[in-house]
Amino acid sequence: MFAVYSTLIVFTVSLIVVRVATVGLAMTGLSKDLAHFQALSAFTGSGFTTKESEDIVNHPVRRRIAMHLMLIGHVGVVLAIPSVVLSFLNTGNSASGPLPVRLAVLIGGLVVLAILANNSHVERLMWRINTWALERLGRVQAHDYTRLLRVGRDFVISELHVHEDDWLAGHTLQQLALNHEGMLVLGVEKGNGSYMGAPRGSTRLDAGDCLILYGRQESLLALAERQAGMEGNIEHMLAVTRQMEAAEE
Repeated sequence: MFAVYSTLIVFTVSLIVVRVATVGLAMTGLSKDLAHFQALSAFTGSGFTTKESEDIVNHPVRRRIAMHLMLIGHVGVVLAIPSVVLSFLNTGNSASGPLPVRLAVLIGGLVVLAILANNSHVERLMWRINTWALERLGRVQAHDYTRLLRVGRDFVISELHVHEDDWLAGHTLQQLALNHEGMLVLGVEKGNGSYMGAPRGSTRLDAGDCLILYGRQESLLALAERQAGMEGNIEHMLAVTRQMEAAEE
């Protein structure tokens, strides 16, 4: 039975490692789905040849996470294979229990892990714990910007979350005039879960909202870090000036 428990422990640790890496990659600006796919690809050593992987290897923090995942993944395979084999080979050892019992325990444990891995409440809890731990350790700097799609060259479609101390909070889209900075607001997901497609200028942004924006990636990253107050207003005016100069070229 020890081999069965060892197998379940290996799978549990592997699941936790992939989840932690997913949070780490997402905190660098990747979408959750892409971060999970790249973390799983690096951990298993398969499928890590997609075009999106360029964003991993060209980013120092993401590259380091992927490297650790590959190393841990290979160690996990080395530990998992003998455990699985021993789970079914120890037929003569009465202490290990009958084969049907061991098989039932193994399958039952894997089913429980699968259920927990796909449970939304467990996922949110793990996400909060992992985010808090990574921020406290200082390993990854969290961003409220998440790139969803690269359209061409430097232009992307991205998510941007609004917080209380952000320059965006408490203002309407007309007041913010993001279009003067070369950004287009495609949609706004309110804190209550409702979604506004092609929002009007009178739409007010509050803490907890999430914007879907189109623009240059560099500009969107700067907007995500812009704080409320005079400094934020100055950054806005400078961004408008840069956009006007770029349009004249």
